[in-house]
Amino acid sequence: MFKGFKEFIARGNVVDLAVGIVIGAAFGAMITQFTKSFLEPLIAVITGGHGTGGVWKIRGETFDYGAFIGAVITFLLTAAAVYYFVVVPMNAWAKRRGKLLEEEMSDEVRLLTQIRDKLGN
Repeated sequence: MFKGFKEFIARGNVVDLAVGIVIGAAFGAMITQFTKSFLEPLIAVITGGHGTGGVWKIRGETFDYGAFIGAVITFLLTAAAVYYFVVVPMNAWAKRRGKLLEEEMSDEVRLLTQIRDKLGN
C-alpha cells in the first residue's frame, strides 16, 4: 500500500498538483478581484449607477443581475486563461512529445503499429 504511494510521490505528480492548485487559487482570486474592482462598478454605471445599477427590486426582494453578469464575465475570463495558458501549451507539448517518440521508434515497432491501426479499422 505504501509502495504505490511512495512511487506516486517520487514521480513528482504531487508537487505538480500542489503547484497547480496554488496557482489556480491565486489566479481565481485575481480574476474575482478584477471583477469586483472594475467590472461590477462599470456594470453599475452602465445600468444606472449609484449602487442601484444592475439591481431589480420587486416587492422588496432584490434581484442583483449585475452580480450575475460579473460572475459570468469572471467565469469566461478564467476559462479563457486556463485554455490559453494551460491547455494550448500542454497540447503543443504533447504533440511535440508524440513526434519525438515516433522518431525514436524502431522500424519493427512502427510496422507493428501500422498493422494494429489497419486491423482496428
